[in-house]
Amino acid sequence: MAPGGATERAVSHMGAGHHHGHAHGAGAAGTAAAAHRGTLRIALSITLTVMVVEIVGGLLADSLALVADAAHMATDALGLGMALLAIHFANRPPSRNRTFGYARAEILAALANCLLLLGVGGYVLYEAIQRFLVPAETQGGLMIVFGAIGLVANSVSLMLLMRGQKESLNVRGAFLEVAADALGSLAVMISAAVILLTGWQAADPIASLVIGLLIVPRTLKLLRETLDVLLEAAPKNVDMDEVRAHILALDGVEDVHDLHAWTITSGLPVLSAHVVVTSEALNAIGHEKLLHELQSCLGDHFDVEHCTFQLEPTGHAEHEARLCH
Repeated sequence: MAPGGATERAVSHMGAGHHHGHAHGAGAAGTAAAAHRGTLRIALSITLTVMVVEIVGGLLADSLALVADAAHMATDALGLGMALLAIHFANRPPSRNRTFGYARAEILAALANCLLLLGVGGYVLYEAIQRFLVPAETQGGLMIVFGAIGLVANSVSLMLLMRGQKESLNVRGAFLEVAADALGSLAVMISAAVILLTGWQAADPIASLVIGLLIVPRTLKLLRETLDVLLEAAPKNVDMDEVRAHILALDGVEDVHDLHAWTITSGLPVLSAHVVVTSEALNAIGHEKLLHELQSCLGDHFDVEHCTFQLEPTGHAEHEARLCH
């Protein structure tokens, strides 16, 4: 390799050693959400079933809380469907023009889920206020039955998605939707019990308000994480100051510049850097050993999937700056 621009991509897995690789993009190994495709399908089936049950129950009991939960279920079903579709596209192999394939499809699906959730939360809050203005006679007994069905079904879906939500924003979006549904079903049951025991009909729209308020904060948190990925912020578990310090601590390294870290999609963090090395180190240690040490350094201390380093002799950065004018 020429001293002025030696580059190599290194793939490292924290806690599992490191090795060199040449597969590019998410399609080579699958995105983080791909391993949970089966659980997403089961959760989608459960959600669709409960949605239909709660629509019927809401109409029979004249319960806004049940109808609101069913409407949330409908958006959850759409969100889960989009998540599965995104996984399909995200795991397509890369091409000459799309070197990372369609990995960002999962993040776009998470963003779409956020927008759906915010829309549903706003709708539920609006309808609850309307129900305060125009009260309705709600049948608490039917509400409890259908609320219990929803709670059991959502609890099953939550258990299925628990592991995947820690690994993928796409799956986390689905998990949060189902979690909001489970809390919504619980709110329905509590309001139904209040109506049965006291006859206080305002419990139904109050439960609807609770459902709406449960949806919004979690959605905003997911939205912030999704936007961080789209804006190519550094991964939250990678401290850039520590990365720089580890690189500079290696023998022969004088400086590091153009240091960037970002996330292509959940489970696929990327880092690149120009590393300035003394001529003596380049000649004495050699490019291959220096690259190996850099890869080992980041692989042992940071959870970075793909690393690209450009080794440069002293003074090369000034040469690059002149070329950019």
